[in-house]
Formats: sequence, C-alpha cells, structure tokens
Amino acid sequence: MPDLSSLVQKAVFLGIGIADYAAEKARVNLRDLREQARKLAEEMVARGEMNMEEARKYVDEIVQQATQQQAHQPTENERKEPRRIEIVSDDDEESTSPQGENVDELRKQVESLTEELKRLKRE
Repeated sequence: MPDLSSLVQKAVFLGIGIADYAAEKARVNLRDLREQARKLAEEMVARGEMNMEEARKYVDEIVQQATQQQAHQPTENERKEPRRIEIVSDDDEESTSPQGENVDELRKQVESLTEELKRLKRE
C-alpha cells in the first residue's frame, strides 16, 4: 500500500493543478471576451455610432460585468450536498478486482498529473 503522506501529497498536487488549469482557462476566456468587445467597439466607432472614449468605457464595462459574473457564480461545492466517501479496507479492495483496477488507473493518472505539474513549474 502506498505511503499515506505521498498519497495526500499527490492529492494536493492534483487539486493545485486543477485550480491552476481553471484559472488559466478563465484568463483565456476573459482575454477572448475583451478582444471581441474591442473589435465590436472599433466597428461602432468606424460607423460613427460612438466615439473612442465611449468605446473604451464600453469595453471596460463588458469586461467588468464578466468578471463580476464569474465571481458570483456558485461553485460546485456550494450547489450540492457533501459527497459521501466510503472507506474501504485492504481486504475489501482485494475482493473486488474491478475497483482495484480502477484505483490503479487513478494512481497512474495522479502520478502523470504530478509530473506534468512539476514540468510546468520548471518552465
């Protein structure tokens, strides 16, 4: 059985990796939104529907609204009740081979994600 501290460490690294991925995805989405709003504002300025100052304010307002909406969206944990966790002893784990295979696969995924996180930290 793997060392409990290494298992906890891997779980923490997995959580950090997921949080970092979500933050990066949010930054990319926000950047795309800002670019689309800027293009729309430039088109409206070109058509004479607004001036440059109004266009800047428009882009800033859209980005601010998107940021506020992201901040106010309830997380998955806030929307659901706590997830029940079943503690399985080593004897129970050996008797159910499909579950044991699933655990091995998850361990491999955690190790893979840990290595990916270490590689990203080096870059």
